Amino acid sequence: MNIKWEGVMPAVTTKFTDQDTLDLQMFTTNIEAQLEAGVHGIILGGTLGEASTLTDAEKSTLVKTTVDIVDNKVPVIINIAEQSTKGAIKAAKKAKEDGANGLMMLPPMRYKAGDRETVVYFKEVAKNTDLPIMIYNNPVDYKIEVTLDMFEELLEMDNIQAVKESTRDISNITRIKNRFNDRLKILCGVDTLALESLLMGAQGWVAGLVCAFPKETVAIYELQKAGRIKETLAIYRWFLPLLELDINPKLVQNIKLAEVATGIGTENVRAPRLPLIGDERKMVLQIIENGIKTRPVLPDYKSLASNRF
Repeated sequence: MNIKWEGVMPAVTTKFTDQDTLDLQMFTTNIEAQLEAGVHGIILGGTLGEASTLTDAEKSTLVKTTVDIVDNKVPVIINIAEQSTKGAIKAAKKAKEDGANGLMMLPPMRYKAGDRETVVYFKEVAKNTDLPIMIYNNPVDYKIEVTLDMFEELLEMDNIQAVKESTRDISNITRIKNRFNDRLKILCGVDTLALESLLMGAQGWVAGLVCAFPKETVAIYELQKAGRIKETLAIYRWFLPLLELDINPKLVQNIKLAEVATGIGTENVRAPRLPLIGDERKMVLQIIENGIKTRPVLPDYKSLASNRF
């Protein structure tokens, strides 16, 4: 499947049972809600997916299950966050075997690689797979920045095609566009900068709160693409307090509570994460409850997508 690297691509949460096993029933419910809302891809095994706590077997199960659910409607992308180049190449090959359509890749984990080491890491994986790759550039959380000069080298590989832009610097969208035009597709990776990034030229949004609010998220994307900015702003301004739950160390717990509120998830997390308690929980629940109470009536955004084809 050719990946366009555009639109809304949820970084979905991993659902767990009370016994700490994969909850594939609720996982399926959520994926189906994403598809019904009109998302453009599914991303597995990211931070929201609690990837660092998943076994290789569980990751494989999630990929195979998602591939079956989506039935070629949208691409299925798995995140690679490994400690070694050898491990990343192995993960990429396994992803292809399991039916994934693409990869999202973080720099090497734990070891703070230098620029040359980071470039070689990405290029070695790219050489060993024909799957298209989106580089996850998040120096705030992962302490390694993929600079434009590094991307110049990386784009020598035909299957390195996109960046999940999470530098938190909105002007970086323009820098990338000025340097690479459409050679490097840009997907915003920060919920609270999504509309700004799209208006500055990003082609897509790797979204977090979409896990609980898929229709509102896709509506923002489709409306802004159609130039209906006033309607887009109204939804985005309503959404912002909820989106801020994504830029928080407890983003997984926050978003899983929101999924409970909208009926498409549970709050089960895998240790060492624990469910929220006390005042922290009350504050998050209040934000979610206020959002639910004031949830906007959406226009027929799906017709905007169909009219473009």
